[in-house]
Amino acid sequence: MFRSKFEIPASQAAARPLDSPWNLGQHRRVMANTRPDPIEKTDTAEKADPLTPHGGFADLVGYRIGDWESGHAEVILDVEARHLNRSGVAHGGVMSTLIDAACGYSGCYCTVPGNARRAMTLQLTTQFLGQVRHGDTLTATGRVVGGGRSVFFADCEVRTAKGELVGRGEGVFKYRRGSETPEGLPARQTHG
Repeated sequence: MFRSKFEIPASQAAARPLDSPWNLGQHRRVMANTRPDPIEKTDTAEKADPLTPHGGFADLVGYRIGDWESGHAEVILDVEARHLNRSGVAHGGVMSTLIDAACGYSGCYCTVPGNARRAMTLQLTTQFLGQVRHGDTLTATGRVVGGGRSVFFADCEVRTAKGELVGRGEGVFKYRRGSETPEGLPARQTHG
């Protein structure tokens, strides 16, 4: 008889509490009832500001921009319960997101108010160097280290508020059409 690697003997299943992750049906019901409240939609004026990270994923994660200038960007996140993995530390995807965002923003600073620059990630490498707990504040500092007209390279360090290095990474990014120059395009033309 074929048995799934996730199947457990009935004698062990009976010994597990109903809210155990091993009781998959119950686990799904428990998780469905503990989803966080939906993120409130941002104000329309904020949506029009290209300097404000907004939109589905940025709103979901909850990061914000600190210092931002040509070739340099800081992305800040206050670690909450929703950012933790099942071991009680920040999920690696959170750190990867901060590295990706900081590197991307570092190459997309725009010199013209009301305009924006956009880029897409071509490659991202991350290294996790320490554990991050609920209540920590992370600052991901990205900086451009090279590139040309259509592609740029950036690296990033992620530190806690105490200055502890907990992650690092680097990425390769391609400018979207119209974002190749520091002047960028009117923000409404860079979406999509």
